[in-house]
Amino acid sequence: MQHYRSLKDHYQFTDEEAQILKELQPRMEKLADEFIDGFYDYIWGFGKTAQFLKNKDIIAYHRKKIKEWFINLFCGQYDMPYFMYLYKIGEIHVKIGLPTHYVNSAFTYVRTFILASIEENFKDKQYHVQEIKAVEKIIDMNLDILTSSYREEELGKFLSLSKIEKNILSGLKNFNSYINYFLAGALALVAFFAIGLFVYDIYLLFFTDIKLEKGILTVLGSLLVLWASIELIHEEIHHLQGKGFAIGAFIMLAMAALIRKILIYSLSAEKGEELLIIAIVIVGLAISYWLVGAKKRTTIN
Repeated sequence: MQHYRSLKDHYQFTDEEAQILKELQPRMEKLADEFIDGFYDYIWGFGKTAQFLKNKDIIAYHRKKIKEWFINLFCGQYDMPYFMYLYKIGEIHVKIGLPTHYVNSAFTYVRTFILASIEENFKDKQYHVQEIKAVEKIIDMNLDILTSSYREEELGKFLSLSKIEKNILSGLKNFNSYINYFLAGALALVAFFAIGLFVYDIYLLFFTDIKLEKGILTVLGSLLVLWASIELIHEEIHHLQGKGFAIGAFIMLAMAALIRKILIYSLSAEKGEELLIIAIVIVGLAISYWLVGAKKRTTIN
């Protein structure tokens, strides 16, 4: 853990601001029960909170500790024991596997609740501004310490690897980056050919003796493939920016290609068996697409 004096210096946290927080403590102590009730309403909205608060005893203990932490936020004495206390809380979060996203999100409620209380008791403008600065800094320092446990856990895992393992891991990461860029280029090429296919179908519609109905359906099919290709490129860009792999977009592209075939074959009486097979495959892909989307929504919640 970084030295607490350096932490306070980085946030430019002063003794005067510590005193301001100390003066806020009596008011916040009166609001502690209201804070806890609202805090629990907020975190239950995460959807998976019950995985970490499994029974009444754990909930009661957790409520007690959160209340202590909230009141202690305004203790006015921010020394090594205070920050070690926060660091141990962070270690517990890492140990139970609590996602750091939950910690960051919960602090949104903490910040909003405290600032709203300060606003309701507004008297002197200059002092009000000082209160806001002090509260913002202590909240940010708390969040910094709590999440540092996650960073050190990840760093510790990396440092525990041997030199060969580190080299392999770094090499795989670089290789993965090159593959992703290659995939992005390949998708761009696919989109280019999809544009060519669309233009070619337009040409067949207007400059050959192809039936109008079949020509229109073919153009619509090509347009659908082009749209799916663009969506896939869009998802790949998100993936390169660090977001999840868009398997759903690949399924959508496959569905678009098969739907194009159905649009073309639907005008032929001799393609009934092939149409049935393609339709079954599309239904299977649609179910897979729904399952991927459902899993993604569950993960977000």
